[in-house]
Amino acid sequence: MAKFTAKEKIQSILRYKDGKGSMNEIAQDIDVHLSVFSSWVRLYEYQGESAFTKPYTSYSTQFKMDVLKYMNEMGTSSVETAAIFNLSSSGMVRKWRLQFKEGGFDALESKNKGRPSMNKNKKKELKKPTPVEGTVEALQAKIERLEMENAYFKKVECFSSNAGKITNKIKAQVIFELKDQYEVVDLVEVADIPRSTYYYWEKRLNQPDKYEKVKEAIIEIYHEHKGRYGYRRLTKELEKRGIQHDPKTINRLMNEIGLKCLVRMKKYRSYKGKVGKIAPNLLNRDFSAEKMNQKWVTDVTEFHLFGEKRYLSPVLDLCNGEIIAYTVMQRPVYKLVGDMLDQAIKCLQPGDQVTLHSDQGWHYQMKPYQKILKQHQITQSMSRKGNCLDNAVMENFFGLLKSELLYLQEFESMEHFERELEEYIYYYNHKRMKTKLKDLSPVEYRTQVLKAA
Repeated sequence: MAKFTAKEKIQSILRYKDGKGSMNEIAQDIDVHLSVFSSWVRLYEYQGESAFTKPYTSYSTQFKMDVLKYMNEMGTSSVETAAIFNLSSSGMVRKWRLQFKEGGFDALESKNKGRPSMNKNKKKELKKPTPVEGTVEALQAKIERLEMENAYFKKVECFSSNAGKITNKIKAQVIFELKDQYEVVDLVEVADIPRSTYYYWEKRLNQPDKYEKVKEAIIEIYHEHKGRYGYRRLTKELEKRGIQHDPKTINRLMNEIGLKCLVRMKKYRSYKGKVGKIAPNLLNRDFSAEKMNQKWVTDVTEFHLFGEKRYLSPVLDLCNGEIIAYTVMQRPVYKLVGDMLDQAIKCLQPGDQVTLHSDQGWHYQMKPYQKILKQHQITQSMSRKGNCLDNAVMENFFGLLKSELLYLQEFESMEHFERELEEYIYYYNHKRMKTKLKDLSPVEYRTQVLKAA
């Protein structure tokens, strides 16, 4: 493909904008692929002519992460994302996404150009020779490996007890403490982090903590008030002691220490204002349905355990109250609702005309969500703003779930909770009887009563 100057690109875009040809015709005329010309048009719509005259930019790793995070949460295409962030190519966004998928955060870092500091042959020379299987040396190596793994996991458990989860920083702290006894190469393998990540944190760990005294004061105030103070009150209490810091800094330090206010934990709210198209309230609190796949309701709820969060997005059929599809994820991103919808669509039969009701959460206002509904002839309905009674059946299910599972059982870990959640939904569908279903479970009612009718 020939290279185009900024002037040539703008001229071709203005030609399309003036109605002097379709996008396909102009792309063929200037001998460029339709997807490339489409990305030029989208970039011009968002950024104007300045998008084509900006100098070459080297993007930071954090900027790349911000782009991928926006794309993931908002469900935008690579072309639209490139236009929003003023990137010259949508291929760049796809490349970053692939790099992150294969190598994580480190893969997005810009690589230094030039000859490597050490060739492959030298690296091979530094590697320890592998002892022959069955020899005393091989047995000794296995024992040392097991001792190292045992020492590593013991320290990890100790470091992560306050934080609630094992971060790369915690892994690096453990490696730093054990590196005098074991090789760093072996330790990073057990920790499952790149060596570059370890050395990044090692450099930071060697620096004195400028917030050490502040953290000590935070811990003292927090326990003095028995966990009743959040970061705002802690900031004010610190000011009384002559310690001045921004509330956001205090919040960050509390997260590092692993402290959270125990009073009135925030409830998840999916409403973020009008970010897309709002549908009318077609259900209008009529929760009766004569047959399956006639009326569906959905919502998202949050669980907070062990310093972590999980989000559940189910679809309930109003005919028998059955949960026909659901997804559980660590963050309330668009994929949470998108995957749930894909599952629910598999339940549709030819000729079904479904109304899917939800609140006005941002997921349900997204173009990709509404596009899928339109493709499958599903009519969208939404509750009125701030009126939970418009989706009372879904709210009732969440109430049952939390009273019969979350508040009734004790869990050993978040993984244990996820297993129990999966078992409860199966129990709710297949075994838990309902009076209005003639003392049958939702699945029993569907297979016995509805099938017979």
